[in-house]
Amino acid sequence: MFSHVMIGTNDLEKAKSFYDALLGTLDIPPARVDRHRIFYMTKTGVFSVSKPIDGKPACHANGGTIGFAASSPAQADAWHAAGIANGGKTCEDPPGVREGPTGNLYIAYLRDPDGNKICALHRMT
Repeated sequence: MFSHVMIGTNDLEKAKSFYDALLGTLDIPPARVDRHRIFYMTKTGVFSVSKPIDGKPACHANGGTIGFAASSPAQADAWHAAGIANGGKTCEDPPGVREGPTGNLYIAYLRDPDGNKICALHRMT
């Protein structure tokens, strides 16, 4: 359904360092830099971080969350630990199992250095 997701940042170098470490735990290679943006390319889509083109400060979306697929609870935990170690802040409940209408999910939530809410999610069977 989606081709890409792009969020804003006020510090591209800090964002690249944070997301390179974070997404590396999900086996995603470091970002490609293109002027004022960075891109993480995968077979299933693209995640990008950009300085706002209009020159105004970037801000996070209230109520928005971007979820990254994790292959296991251990990978979600590694993702969360890498995020904390690289300037992210934990939010929501601690990483763990959440019961939902479509089955159990293992979820770890973070706020990135710009305040964007992100999560690693593993669908448990």
